[in-house]
Amino acid sequence: MTTAPTALTGVVPPLLTPLTAEGEIDLPSLERLVGRLLEGGVDAIFALGSSGEVAFWDDARREQVLEAVTGTVAGQVPVIAGVIDMQTDRVLQHVRAAERFDLAGYVATAPFYAITGPEEIDAHFRAIAAAIGRPLWAYDIPVCVHTKLSPAQLLRLGQDGVITGVKDSSGDDVSFRRLASANRAAGSPLTLLTGHEVVVDGAYLAGADGSVPGLGNVDPAGYVRMHRAAQAGDWEQVRAEQDRLAALFEIVFQPTDKVGPAGGVGAFKTALRELGVFSTNTMAAPMSPIEGEAVDRIRAILEAAGLLDGRGSGA
Repeated sequence: MTTAPTALTGVVPPLLTPLTAEGEIDLPSLERLVGRLLEGGVDAIFALGSSGEVAFWDDARREQVLEAVTGTVAGQVPVIAGVIDMQTDRVLQHVRAAERFDLAGYVATAPFYAITGPEEIDAHFRAIAAAIGRPLWAYDIPVCVHTKLSPAQLLRLGQDGVITGVKDSSGDDVSFRRLASANRAAGSPLTLLTGHEVVVDGAYLAGADGSVPGLGNVDPAGYVRMHRAAQAGDWEQVRAEQDRLAALFEIVFQPTDKVGPAGGVGAFKTALRELGVFSTNTMAAPMSPIEGEAVDRIRAILEAAGLLDGRGSGA
């Protein structure tokens, strides 16, 4: 079971992984990105998630990312790490490899590739929790693992002390609302974080404790301002920030020839290159970077959002 669950709330960006033109981890760019997030006022950092292209990294590269991130953060905010893999034994191997780093906890999905149901998913999370001495967050991302974690199962795992919270990237607002309502009725054993970048305002109204927005790599301060406004009950400000961020999110729709992370994460990387944070917008193989007119359109959106000249990027 987990020990002394940490109530992780606020803005927790899922860290991108910059690469050199040769496909190696670009450590100077990674340090600049972490610095940008800290300057923007984020509450924690989530390394090795989907936005970090974790599915493409071997064990050595995962460790390289964690060493760089924890070293750069140096305890300024909590760092949680994805230990995402197909089955329980591989997840536990990632946990053991990550134990030497200063981590606030781990994030795991349901098992995938082999078909599993509620019984196997329950056993999976309980086995991970039993093997770690840090909090565990369940990552609900059915588009990738092809299993939707049910509110009832998540709540039961929370009440049993197996998981401390949920990172919800399901895109299922009805399910999230049901989970938030049930969690509140049960005394809030879970902290709930939404990964749904363009409806964070709605998630806050439903009962979210924070957000894990991929777009937060590009504009961390915007999400921080929205979170602070929500805490203060300033819903006009929340809506204004969300509208602005929704307009900025249009960058992911500019590369019309790409799907999945090649388009979404690729757009985030391209934006950060245009902002001078990344040296390249290289993607993990076999994905190719965004090029051509889509880059010009992304740059125009960044300018409209006030990011190219520094407006909107400060805390």
